Amino acid sequence: MTVTDEIRTRLMAAFEPRELEVVDDSESHRGHAGFQEGGESHFNVRIRANAFQGQSRVARHRAVHKALGDIVPRIHALALDIDA
Repeated sequence: MTVTDEIRTRLMAAFEPRELEVVDDSESHRGHAGFQEGGESHFNVRIRANAFQGQSRVARHRAVHKALGDIVPRIHALALDIDA
């Protein structure tokens, strides 16, 4: 399973989002720190889920990082766009 698929699977299970977009943006970082051949080092995630209702921005980010668990240390960059 790719890292993209792992991220998608874990976020779907944790938050049952009505909108989820996971983009491997690694290629646009070629030549920069953290780039690895084959990609899967830089990700953009857009997620919309009722589970985030009433949570602060920090709490939402913490919840996503917790759901991703051991994936986070394996990647270089994770940009999150989170809303309820």
